[in-house]
Amino acid sequence: MNESQGGRGAVKRRALLARAVFTGPGLLYVTAFMTIPLVIIAVYSFLNRGRFGGVKFEPTLENYLRAFEPVYLSVFGNSILIALVTTLLALLIGYPAAMAIARLPRRWRTIALVLVVLPFWSNFLIRTYAWIILLNSQGPINSALVGWGILGAPLDLLYNRGAVVVGLLYAYLPLMILPVYASIERLDPQLGEAAANLGAGRFRTFLDVTLPLTLPGVLIGSIFVFVPSLGNFIVPELLGGGKTVMVGNLIRDQFLEARDWPFGAVIALIVVALLVGLFAAQARVSRAINGGSRA
Repeated sequence: MNESQGGRGAVKRRALLARAVFTGPGLLYVTAFMTIPLVIIAVYSFLNRGRFGGVKFEPTLENYLRAFEPVYLSVFGNSILIALVTTLLALLIGYPAAMAIARLPRRWRTIALVLVVLPFWSNFLIRTYAWIILLNSQGPINSALVGWGILGAPLDLLYNRGAVVVGLLYAYLPLMILPVYASIERLDPQLGEAAANLGAGRFRTFLDVTLPLTLPGVLIGSIFVFVPSLGNFIVPELLGGGKTVMVGNLIRDQFLEARDWPFGAVIALIVVALLVGLFAAQARVSRAINGGSRA
């Protein structure tokens, strides 16, 4: 009896050791580069700004009250609106693209997926500057429209919200296509055949079968697009010309220019709380969908 218990204990110890070896580096990374910085930011959010930057260790709630002033609420509203529009456009473009890729012959799918992620192989700043050239009043788009007689004068395509949405959409569209493609690719083709045998047309099959079963991928892709779009500050700065202020610009300015670290920490924590809420909602919806499909 003692020998069997000792054997089981040794097995458990080896299992724990193996688990520590495999999960230890990941936990260490998350602790060092996520947990500890978040704790520091949370502490800073309750402190006062130093006279020449930094913090003074004087507890206060003024930073949180300041975050709800109309000027900052408008920045949050503008950022959420732009991120939502970008996410919606990414879904409208990315879902059909993912479906088209999933229906390709298998040997062509890999090539199509490589083409989707190909922009990530180049520098993000270079890609953003390329859009400045394209959208400029003297750029290829306006030159072609004026040269073909479609327009009498160049359009103002740059330094506005539309340009910011275009830049964000171009940057993060692959993050929508890939998870949606993964969801579509896992679908059982016999489900569509069964729906057709029951008299459902293509559109009805899509609404009743394909879309509900791929909804987890849609939710993941939407979060993957919404989250970086909300916090991006390079695209609004370059394509928006500084006229479109988003949350990412506000946080950067508080830390690097105004040197108001406590207030910047509050804004960053609000964004983190929003993102945690989004991931929690996505997990809950995914569990509900998976539970319903198993039932």
